[in-house]
Amino acid sequence: MASAGDGRRGSIRQEPNGTWMFVLDTTPPGSKQRAQTRRRGFRTKREAQAALNDAVTALSAKIYVPPSRQRLGLFLSDSWLSAVETRLRRGTWESYRRMIRLHVNPHPIADVYLQAIEPGMLNAFYADLLAGSDGARPLAPRTVQYIHSIVHRGFRDAMRWGLIPRNPAASADPPRPQASDRRVIGTWNVDQLRRFLADTSAEELGALWHLYATTGCRRGELLGLRWSDVDLVRGRLAIVRTLVEVEPHGEDHVSWQFGEPKTSRGRRSIAVDAHTMALLKAHRKLQVQQRMKLRDVWQDYDLVFCRADGSPWHPKTVSTRFVDTAERLGMPHLSLHGLRHTWATLALGGNVHPRVVQERLGHSSVGVTLDIYSHVTPAMQSLAAEQVAALIYGQGE
Repeated sequence: MASAGDGRRGSIRQEPNGTWMFVLDTTPPGSKQRAQTRRRGFRTKREAQAALNDAVTALSAKIYVPPSRQRLGLFLSDSWLSAVETRLRRGTWESYRRMIRLHVNPHPIADVYLQAIEPGMLNAFYADLLAGSDGARPLAPRTVQYIHSIVHRGFRDAMRWGLIPRNPAASADPPRPQASDRRVIGTWNVDQLRRFLADTSAEELGALWHLYATTGCRRGELLGLRWSDVDLVRGRLAIVRTLVEVEPHGEDHVSWQFGEPKTSRGRRSIAVDAHTMALLKAHRKLQVQQRMKLRDVWQDYDLVFCRADGSPWHPKTVSTRFVDTAERLGMPHLSLHGLRHTWATLALGGNVHPRVVQERLGHSSVGVTLDIYSHVTPAMQSLAAEQVAALIYGQGE
């Protein structure tokens, strides 16, 4: 017999099959409706008594959580993702859903009861992801840490909802990414970029390549850009939304949605050079002609860059088109995201102030910018040393 100190009691007994169980009175103080918790399957009387004592202690401390048979995978995929969908940026939510589907649910840990997860189980799970067990490709430490952050957030909410007494992920040890773990994204030099833009300026997506290369915007930001966001007179873009790739689900099977920019700094105004604005104006003229030709079948999203019928481009399609176009022209391999890196590298190498680069890229802080483009800063350091020395010692000395 054990007591919670407020009159509520628990007891243990042996069942016909030889195992042991405990019964605990969990009726809330003042409640007229009696509640009990039963746990079965203990091999010995001592195990049952120890479990009862732990439950009584938790009940007295008001941290007791009734037993639940909800499994980790279903909790994350169904209960948790549904609950946090309206609290997260669409792209973030889709990323969480994809990571859970691809890396958590296929793993045996997904079938473990939520309340039975221990830090050691999570460490073993992370080790499997790093090693690429069961035929899966090994994941980078940075990716595994990201998965850990998702699981940690899920457990944190489960604890807040009274499903578990503590967050096991808080005591787990995910891998710590090193600076060397960051994937190096290639860039083009000025001559290569100039040649690509010249050879594609008259093509269907030529204006998009130019705007990408001269602003450093993200793919989704330009694919979600509307003509109402473009000031053709002053030469400025208002980045206020983004086109996000989503996994088709539901009845409409739509694989894209409009969402918020990636960071709070993502909502910004960007100046565009005169040459690129001229290309945009020519692009708009051709688009108006296409719209008049199609009339009723035109899908009016007011998009600057759209398919032939006015509907949004799928982000992956645009990335593939860029790579295929570069290959056709005999250019060095470069991803579409590499154009953004090319702009940033050229800007920093051309002595554009890092704060300006950060603002145009939409990074959350200038520290993020300098961390990503740390390979450019040594040259900036050398130039700064020479410029300041020239001021101190005088030109020509």
